[in-house]
Amino acid sequence: MAKSAAEHLNSDKQPKMVVLDKDFAGVKKGQKLFVATPKIVNEYINKIPFGETRTIERMRREMARRRKCDASCPVSTAIFIRIAAEAAIDEMEQGKSVNEVTPFWRLLCSKDKITKKLAIDPQWVDMQRELEQQ
Repeated sequence: MAKSAAEHLNSDKQPKMVVLDKDFAGVKKGQKLFVATPKIVNEYINKIPFGETRTIERMRREMARRRKCDASCPVSTAIFIRIAAEAAIDEMEQGKSVNEVTPFWRLLCSKDKITKKLAIDPQWVDMQRELEQQ
């Protein structure tokens, strides 16, 4: 049976720092790449203050800088954002309120590829952003 988003989120995965031996996803050979974990990404999203938003690019830069790396892996970061968002959606489906889950809408908007893959109306994400701006 496939793992739930919450199981992926709470895995014991450890972060890694890798020196690239070839160019990868816009990161150059020789640069130090930070590979986060679902928990690290989830914690980052949870620390975005109410009413504020971030871009995925900003998150990747900040995570890399905190760990003295040149960049954060764009591929694994996108996967981990999706895991955090899916876990939050699952929690809402189980009865938790919007205020009790990871506020993934502070990082994602309706136009993001990740958002379009979620089991939620992409416009809902923009609506949450708008509600927090009021």
